[in-house]
Amino acid sequence: MGCHAPGSLGGATQQSAMNVDYAIVKLVHQSAVVLTLTGFVIRGAASMAGAQWVRGRAAKTLPHVVDTILLVSAMSLAWMLRVTPGNAPWLISKIAGLVAYVALGVVALRPGNPLAVRATAWVAALATAGWIVSVAFTKNPWGFLAAQS
Repeated sequence: MGCHAPGSLGGATQQSAMNVDYAIVKLVHQSAVVLTLTGFVIRGAASMAGAQWVRGRAAKTLPHVVDTILLVSAMSLAWMLRVTPGNAPWLISKIAGLVAYVALGVVALRPGNPLAVRATAWVAALATAGWIVSVAFTKNPWGFLAAQS
């Protein structure tokens, strides 16, 4: 399924409104992806360096706000496009990748874990995030792991 808004529900005006709504939601989603990944890179690097601000209230709260926007916009896009895991196998891959990314991120940002474990989990989480983005771009469940022809 392409990245186009669903069909018209009653005329050109409604179609135009749907296209604008879709474009806005997609922009919000893409912006949230950039913000959450940038935040994770910064928090991870600062955490590995021993910065104390990463344990502060803002550093712990803001990512949840951004991630909530990210998930709500993702669900909105799926609804607008009528995409489900049943008709879009790549969506299952993105969800599985998200679970792995979150688990790796928890290990990476937990101060009680050894630095080598945290650093490995951080790099693995970033690689997983890159793979999730590649799945989104290609609509292939394997993303950049797919065989290139």
